[in-house]
Formats: sequence, C-alpha cells, structure tokens
Amino acid sequence: MTESLPTPEIPPSPSRARAKAASQSTAKPASHPAPQGAPKRAAKHTPKRTRSAPEPPSLPAGFTRSLEEFLFHLELVRGASPRTVGAYRSDLHTLFRRLAESGVRGPAHIDTNMLRAHLIALHEWGRRASSVARARSALRTYFAFLLDEGILTDDPSRELPAPRGWLRIPRALTEEQAQALIEKIHGKDLLAGRDRALMECAYGTGARVSELLGLQLQDCLWEERLVRLVGKGRRVRLVPLGTPALKALADYTRVVRPALVASRKRGIEEPDVVFLNARGGALTRMGFWKILRKRAREAGLGDGVHPHLLRHSYATHMLHRGASLRVVQELLGHSRLATTQIYTSVDEAYLRSVHQRCHPRS
Repeated sequence: MTESLPTPEIPPSPSRARAKAASQSTAKPASHPAPQGAPKRAAKHTPKRTRSAPEPPSLPAGFTRSLEEFLFHLELVRGASPRTVGAYRSDLHTLFRRLAESGVRGPAHIDTNMLRAHLIALHEWGRRASSVARARSALRTYFAFLLDEGILTDDPSRELPAPRGWLRIPRALTEEQAQALIEKIHGKDLLAGRDRALMECAYGTGARVSELLGLQLQDCLWEERLVRLVGKGRRVRLVPLGTPALKALADYTRVVRPALVASRKRGIEEPDVVFLNARGGALTRMGFWKILRKRAREAGLGDGVHPHLLRHSYATHMLHRGASLRVVQELLGHSRLATTQIYTSVDEAYLRSVHQRCHPRS
C-alpha cells in the first residue's frame, strides 16, 4: 500500500502578499456619529456569489479513449453531421456513466444484458421511442467500430432487439392539407414568393431541413428538372422537381432572391445557399420553422405542423399513389430500406380503397 506524500505548502505570489500587507496596514477607522443633518451614505451592495454547477463525473479511461476515437472516426471518416456526432456522444456518455457507477471500467466488460437493460431503462425514464431507437443505433455503430479496429472480438450489440413496438407511425398531412398550406401563400411581396418556393420544394422533394437550407444555386439543374441534395454522411442524390415546385423555385431565384441579396448590409458577402432571410442572409432552421408555423396557421392547420412533417407527407403520399418502397427509399436518401418501411403503416380507409381497386373479387 503506497503512502500519500504530504502536499507541500505553496508560498503566496508577490502580488497576493502585497495586497494582504496593504489590507492589514489599512486599519478600519473608528466609527463616529455623523453630524446632524448630514446625508446618510448608501449602503454598499455586495453581489452574492453564485455557486457554479458541479461538473459531470469523469469516465474511466477505457471509456474515454474509445469514445473519442469513435467520434473522430464518425465525423472525419464517415462524414456524420455535427448534430449526429453530438447526439451519439450524449447517448454513449449516458450509458458509460451508468455502467461506471456499477463498476464497469471499459467496453471489453460490457455484455448484451447490460445494453438491453439500458435501453429498457431509457424507455421507463420516459424517453421518446425515437430517442431509444437512436441510442440503439449509437451502440451498434460504436461496437461495430471497435470490432473493425480490433479492440473487441465480439459485438455485444449484435443481438440487441430493435424496439419496433416502441416506434410511432409518422403523422402526415392529408393531400388536401398539403395543398392548402401551399395555395394559401399568395401575394406579390418578396417574402410571399420566397415562402411559396420554400414550401413547394419542401413538400415537392421530401428534403430534410438541413438539405433544403443547404441547397446551393449550382444544385438546381433546370434543364433536367432536378435538384442535387447533400444528405447524411454527405451522400448526394438527385430528386425530381414537379412543375409547380420548378416554377416557384425559378421565379424565386430570378426575381425574389436578387432583391433579398440587394437588401443585405454593405460588406456582407452574398451567401451561396438558395434560400435567404429578409435581410439577405442564409435562412436558418429556426427561421424556417417560424415561416412554416406562420403559414400553417394561415392555412388553418394549427400549431402541430413541424418541418419534418412535410417530409413524412411526401413519403406517405408517394406510397399511397403507387410508388414502390425502393423508389421512395432512394428519393428520401435512406441508407436502409427498413427505415422507409415505417411509412407502410397506413390507415384502414386507404387499405380498404386499395383492396377494392386491385383485388378481382373486391
């Protein structure tokens, strides 16, 4: 058993020593009553010191080292977005902290039962089904990386069951609601023209918000009637534009966008992206959400419309009209067909209509 060495006393710095001497030499004068009629001196207000929040406990070295290597691989090799890297970091850190409290010191000591218990705990803590599914995805990706690097020889997440029963069926607008959302945007002002093009492209391409806001002018292939979208992992795909979306986007880039660019402050460079805000800068996610909320209210759709709902509606309406699941997968940019299959859970009325139309003895 090693003895702990006594901590040596650290002499005070010269500046602190001088400050202490000065405070000791300046004695506090005796208090004398103030002359009658003299104004009272206001009491000096001393702000209260706020106690800083405690830092989260550090992880064992085995977890910390493998986590940083994995996140480096995720960002620079696989090209994951900062949001994905941050989400995976949070998911894995939650697991590692929980296991470290139980005495687990590194990934080599983790088994399938521990991972299964962790996912069940997340569900019982009230986490959304999509968050639990993302945590499972983070675990699978992390252990696959450790296996490829030779750090582990067995993957404890391989037999981890998918929480299919926990996943919610995506809500979608009806075709009439989607039409109303777009058609209610009218007027000749600049922002109406921008918002019309924005909604046409969001619903007409099924693009993610990040893909839509990252769309650049050179990504608009006018003759081919396509747009080039850069999705997760920097994967590029080409998506067709329908006639209404093509016209709205062409009108916007020809008339509205140059006017918005001209309104920006002097010295600010023109953004490369297609969609701009009212000041001529690049439109942000929050800006897009505010526009969608405003236009949804005007169309009588209430406050439940969110940006990803247009993507859900795009996929659902394509499948309802006969598109194959494989085609919708390509258009949405899903790397796995299983991700697209969630849109096949449709309402009973639609199933009944398909049966009556397609079955010979319906």
